[in-house]
Formats: sequence, C-alpha cells, structure tokens
Amino acid sequence: MTENTALRSRLNRWQWLALLVGLGGGLLCVLGYGQNPTQFFRSYLMAYLFWLWVSVGCLAILMLHHLVGGAWGVLIRRLLEAGTRLLPLMAVLAVPLVFGVHDLYVWARPGEVEGHETAQFRQVYLQLPFFWWRAGFYFVAWLALAYFLNRWSHQQEQTQDAAVVRSRRRRLALLSGGGMVLYGLTVTFAAVDWMMSLEPHWFSTIYGFLVISGQLVAAMAFAIGMTGWLANVEPLASVMSPGYVNDLGNLLLAFVMLWAYCAFSQFLIMWSGNLPEEIQWYLHRSHGGWNWLRLLLLLFHFAVPFFLLLSRGIKGQVWFLSWVAATLFVMHVLDIYWLVMPAFFPEQLHVHWLDIVAPLSLGGLWLAVWMWQLKRRSLVPFHEPRLQEMMQHG
Repeated sequence: MTENTALRSRLNRWQWLALLVGLGGGLLCVLGYGQNPTQFFRSYLMAYLFWLWVSVGCLAILMLHHLVGGAWGVLIRRLLEAGTRLLPLMAVLAVPLVFGVHDLYVWARPGEVEGHETAQFRQVYLQLPFFWWRAGFYFVAWLALAYFLNRWSHQQEQTQDAAVVRSRRRRLALLSGGGMVLYGLTVTFAAVDWMMSLEPHWFSTIYGFLVISGQLVAAMAFAIGMTGWLANVEPLASVMSPGYVNDLGNLLLAFVMLWAYCAFSQFLIMWSGNLPEEIQWYLHRSHGGWNWLRLLLLLFHFAVPFFLLLSRGIKGQVWFLSWVAATLFVMHVLDIYWLVMPAFFPEQLHVHWLDIVAPLSLGGLWLAVWMWQLKRRSLVPFHEPRLQEMMQHG
C-alpha cells in the first residue's frame, strides 16, 4: 500500500492557497501595525493564542492516544503529529508579542497596579524577566515532547518486527504518561501568564482547566474536520469505517462536555461568592454586546453540538461529523476572543478589522506548514498492529 498522487495533489493545491492567504494577511497586519500598534498587538495576541492552543491541543490528544490506545487514534495520528511539529513555527511567531508586552499587560507598566492587594504578588510573579523565563520553559517542554513523540513514532514505522513495534509503543506510552502531567502544569501556568494576567486584579483556580478543555475541543475538531476532508483518498479510505468515526465523535462530545463543565463551574463559583473583585471579570463580559457573544457560545459551542453528537447516526457519518467539528472550531475562535478582548474593551463589544485579518493570516501560515508536514510522512502508520484489523473492518 503506497500513498497515492491524489492526496499529494490535493495538499499541494490547498497548501499554496493557504500560504497566499497567510502572506496576504500578513501584509495587511503590517499596515494595521502602522495605523494602530496597540490594536495590532491585541488582535495578534488573540489570533496567536488560538493557533498555538490548536498545536498544543494536538500534542495532548496524541499523548492520550499513546496512553489508552484505541483504533480511533490511528485515523488521526498523523494529523495530530503534523500539528505538533508546528510548535517551532509558533515559537518564532511569538516574537512580535515580545515588543507589545507593555501595550498588552497592565502589570508590565510600572506603577499601574500599585496599591492593590495583588501588588505584592505581582512583585514576585508578574515580573518581565521571570515572565520570559517561564514562557521559555513552556516552549522547551512542549517542543521536547513533540520531538520525541514524532521521532519514536517515525522509528516505529521503520521496522516490521512485532517485538520492536511493541517495545516502542510502550516507550511512547511511558513518555505520554509523564508528558500529560507536564502538559497540564505548563498549559495551566501559560494560561495564567498570557491570558488571565490581562486582568491582574482577577483570578480563578479553574481557569487553566477551562483553557485546557478549550484546547482539546479545538484540536479534536480540527483533526475530525481534516479526516472528513481526506476521507475519500487512500490510504485513509481503506481504514475508515462508521464505528471508528463514531469513536471520534464520542471523544469530541466528551471534550465539549468537559469545556461546558469547566465554564459553568467557574461561573457558579463566582456567582455564589458574589465578591466585587471576583465578579468584575464576568460583569465586563455581560453587557455592551459581550452578552450576545456569550449566548452565541452557549448555543453553538455547547448546546447544539451536544445534542447533535448524542446521535449515533450523525457521529457515524464522517461528512456530517466534520460539519459539526468545523462549527466548533470556528466557535472556539470566538471563545478565545471572548476571553481576551473584554480585558481591553470592558464597556462595549469592539470588533476591529485586524481581529479578522490576524486569525486568517496566522491560520493561513499554520495550515500551509501543516500540509507540508503532513506530506512528509505516510497518512497512516503502516506498521501499527491495529492497522490490519482496521483495514478488515474498513
């Protein structure tokens, strides 16, 4: 079984289109920076966090697959691995934010939050040298995990010896076990540093889990959408079956429920406490148009996908499941927007043209490099022991 030319032709065509969108959007972003640097950094931060979280979410789901096994992971394994190999690109794309830290974070401006009860904590934790060291550690951890997961997975495909394949599967599982712990810690602190500290007077102990659950939804939705896009080309078509697609839908449903649980738990805790310093974050997001965005997220980031994904008939049809996944993927862009932007515009919903161009620009570059990475390896892991069983069922 070999990769066919139809797959490469499709990826080549869309890769150039994505690259064109990315470069064109990048030029517009440069113009936007010349007009309004502060707005550029705000829009860029929102767009950057979304696409970074997709890559990190791919890393988490890949480790979950190596830990628990399951044929569902064989369908999307190469798609996830290609997503993790974009972390070096995301590290490079973080450079513009280095120059905008004073525009983005109020605590980075001397004297802005002095006299508040958080000032003492700020002097210890929210300091730029320590902030940069922590950011560097997060990327080193993610890059190291992605490197070894991809390297050992590629080595597994170089041999047909069953004993060697099993040994390397165990090694991947061991790495993923410790990696999941490291992932949870680094993403939690990164969410606090890069998102929650936009409003340094407010804090939530569940905020990191909320961001993690959103990452899982976005990454899983992306993987399912791309699976549906490539479902009719070989070799993916040979291993596709309604049962395995249903498993992907079940996992997406679980992540949607986890996101809803974290979002509701955070709101319930703040509402029950009803303390002025805690509810301010929600007050900024409950009027001036932000409330309508919150309602949109409630409907299309949870309620509608939840009831659709309860249906086995929908989850068994890859094209229908792909549309549900695409909806969730787009809604997660709005979720990141709702988490980030009210910190800068608490009184009124504010949409700037850069808020649209920046995600499209970074997304175009991200997708172009992702397709390039996807072409470098086989679309399915050929020496995976579960593959023969999947081909028989498919």
